[in-house]
Amino acid sequence: MPFPRLSVADAFDRFKYDLRLNWLGGGSGHQRVLTRDGDASKRPRLLGPLNYNSANRIQLLGAAEIRSFSDENALSEERFEYPLIKASDVFMVSDGLTPPPQLVELANSHNIALIGSQLAYGELLKGLRYELTRALAEREIVHGVLMDVLGTGILITGDASVGKSELALELISRGHILVADDAPEFSRIAPNTIEGRCPPLLQDFLEVRGLGVLNIARMYGDAHTRKRKILRCIIHLQEVSGVGLEGLSFEGNRMSEPSATRTLLGSQIAERTIPVAPGRNLAVLVEAAVRDHILRAGGYSATRDLVEKQARLLGNAPTNTEHLHHE
Repeated sequence: MPFPRLSVADAFDRFKYDLRLNWLGGGSGHQRVLTRDGDASKRPRLLGPLNYNSANRIQLLGAAEIRSFSDENALSEERFEYPLIKASDVFMVSDGLTPPPQLVELANSHNIALIGSQLAYGELLKGLRYELTRALAEREIVHGVLMDVLGTGILITGDASVGKSELALELISRGHILVADDAPEFSRIAPNTIEGRCPPLLQDFLEVRGLGVLNIARMYGDAHTRKRKILRCIIHLQEVSGVGLEGLSFEGNRMSEPSATRTLLGSQIAERTIPVAPGRNLAVLVEAAVRDHILRAGGYSATRDLVEKQARLLGNAPTNTEHLHHE
């Protein structure tokens, strides 16, 4: 899936309240597009302070930059080690400061958006990084149901008609939270951190065969739905009807540590497979799998604990000769 593209106008509308933005000039600069497409080594950085040495798509100016670039010839192209006009899409001024007149003229004459913010420089930089990371992160849609179970983001996957939505409905009735049904959208917001979110059109809705589309927020309350969640574990449902549980083979043996993972947006996500067969309580199994995942993430392994207890017991057991000696 391609990287998202965000026009300057869309970014302004999206961030203006949280970042306290106001439009100062720039002609038709609102039509410029912000994206992470292309070779990162050949494009300017997305965000950084205005300076003579390194280019930024969004050039930030605080009190120090305003002082540095207030001289009449401070913005002359020949003073920059990069093409200032070609590299810049936005000039953004913090602290409610007034931009230098030559910066206003440059922005208006070359259609580079000029935006002001009432936030302090450090707060504006932090807020922009956060918002742009989410808005421009690489994304992927995966078929399944994204849930918040015991505070842990899980993705329920499996073939069509295996019972993903029915399982989600049962989990919701047990107090857990729906994030997205059918087509959750995932983005990598940090190294090894994948966030799943619900497309706005599908927010609060769950489709269950035989019942149709259900509005979970209206049926169970707003507390049973949420818009996004960090993904920690994938639960894959594998149908075994007709062959029985004994007909399903798993790698390793029962005493081996679960090690299956799935690659999503370059990150490895733990995956547990649960066989689906008549009479199995999948909701209880999913809750148990999530509790076990939480314990393992904290460093505890029930399998390792059992093996170590067996080893200690065998190590303390008396040998045949010791037994005869005591007799």
